[in-house]
Amino acid sequence: MLKMACCGSCVCSRCCCRDGEIRTPEELTILGETREDEDEILPRKDYESLDYDRCINEPYVEVLEGLDNKKAKKYEAVKWILVFAIGVSTGLIGVFVDFFVHLFTQVKFKLVGSSVEECSENGCLALSLLELLAFNMAFVFIASVLVLIEPVAAGSGIPEIKSYLNGVKIPGIVRLRTFVCKAVGVLFAVAGGLFVGKEGPMIHSGAIVGAGLSQFQSITFKKIHFQFPYFRSDRDKRDFVSAGAAAGVAAAFGAPIGGTLFSLEEGCSFWNQALTWKVLFCSMSATFTLNFFRSGINYSKWGSFQLPGLLNFGEFKCLDGDKQCHLWTAVDLAFFVLMGLVGGLLGALFNCVNKRLAKYRMRNVHPKAKFIRVLESLLVCMVTTVVVFMASMTLGECRDLTSPVDNSTAVPVSLSHPLTLFCALLPAELLDVWCLCPQWTLRPLAALWSVSGTPGGQCPQNVR
Repeated sequence: MLKMACCGSCVCSRCCCRDGEIRTPEELTILGETREDEDEILPRKDYESLDYDRCINEPYVEVLEGLDNKKAKKYEAVKWILVFAIGVSTGLIGVFVDFFVHLFTQVKFKLVGSSVEECSENGCLALSLLELLAFNMAFVFIASVLVLIEPVAAGSGIPEIKSYLNGVKIPGIVRLRTFVCKAVGVLFAVAGGLFVGKEGPMIHSGAIVGAGLSQFQSITFKKIHFQFPYFRSDRDKRDFVSAGAAAGVAAAFGAPIGGTLFSLEEGCSFWNQALTWKVLFCSMSATFTLNFFRSGINYSKWGSFQLPGLLNFGEFKCLDGDKQCHLWTAVDLAFFVLMGLVGGLLGALFNCVNKRLAKYRMRNVHPKAKFIRVLESLLVCMVTTVVVFMASMTLGECRDLTSPVDNSTAVPVSLSHPLTLFCALLPAELLDVWCLCPQWTLRPLAALWSVSGTPGGQCPQNVR
C-alpha cells in the first residue's frame, strides 16, 4: 500500500509529519492536517478540484456542429430516463436498508424478549442485558469493519457530498465500494442500537447512484462499459449527483420538494432552471418507489401509500367521539416556544462539544491502530446499550394504555399523551423488552429511549 507522510509540505506525493509518522491516504482523508499555532484542522493537501467549466476547443465545437435537433432531443430524453432510474434506485436502496434493519431488530428483540420475560420472574435480568449486548456489539463490529475497509464511508457522508457538488474531488467518495460499505454499514449500525439514523447515509448513497448510473461504465467492474460517453464530464456528472442527493433526502423524509431545495440551497453552487425540474422528478420517483414498496411490505396493502419516508413518528389523532382527547391547546404554545429555546441552546452546546471531541479523536484515536478504532465503537455501543436498558428498567412507572391494541386487527389507539406513542406503536411481544412493563402498560420516560431501536419510528404491521 502506498504510504504517505504529512509534515507541512508534499514532495513527489509524500508529505512529512512534524513527528515523522507515516500515514496512509485513507487516514489523511479523515485526518487532514493541523496547524500548530491556530489549532485548526486543515484540508488534505492532495485533494483536487473538479472541472465544471466547459472546455471550448475545436473538437468540442465540431461535436456541437454535428449535434442536430434529433440528436439533441435524444440526448435530453436519455437525461430524463437516467434521473428516473436514479430516483427509483435510491428508493429501492431505502427499502433494502429499512427491511433489513426491521428484520434484524425483530430477531434481536424476539430472542431477548423471551429472556426478559423469564428473568423478570427469576431475577436474572443481567443475563438479558448480556444477550442484548452480544447482539448490539456484533452488529456494531460489522459496521466498524466496513468503515475500515472504506474510510470515506464513515459518518453521514453529507459534508463530503456537499464538497463534491461545490467542486472538491475527494478520492473514492462516489465509488461502488463506498456505496456497499455505506449501505450495509448503516443498517448494522442502526440495528446495533446506536443513536444514528438512516437519513444522512441515504443522501450519500443516492449521490453515489447518481454518479454511477450516469457514466454507463464501472471502474470496479471493468467489463461494465457501454459506448455512451456523453455524460462523463465533471459538469454533467455533477448534475446527476445533485439529483441523487436530492432523491436521498426525499426518500429519507418523504419530501420531494425538500430534496430539491436541499440540493439547491445546501449542496450545489452551480444550478440552472432545467436542472430544477430533473431533480424534482428524481425526488418524486424516489419517494414514490419507497412509499409503494414499504407500504406493501409493512401493511401487505400494495398501492396504499401509507409510508412516504424512512422517518415516521406515526399519526397523532384522536378516536372519533373521544371528546376528552385534544392533540394540543393554546396553552401548549408557550411550552412549544420554551422547547424551541431549550433545543436551540442544547444544539449550540452540542456543536461546541462535538467540535472539540472531533478534534481530539482526529489527533488521538484515528492515528492509532485500526483495532483501537473498532474498540472505540464497541465501547460506545456498550455504554449506549447499558444506559438504554437500565433506563427502561428504572425510569418512571408502568401505566395503562388508554386503549388496548388488538394484535389480530388494525385498531387505532387513543393517546392521551404524546409520550405514549412510542410504546403504543410497539407490538405486544416487544412491550416487555422496551418498557419492562406488562402488556398494554407503558413507562413514558423509558419510551423516549425506544426511538433509536425502533425501525425508523415506524408502526408495526398490526397498528395504525
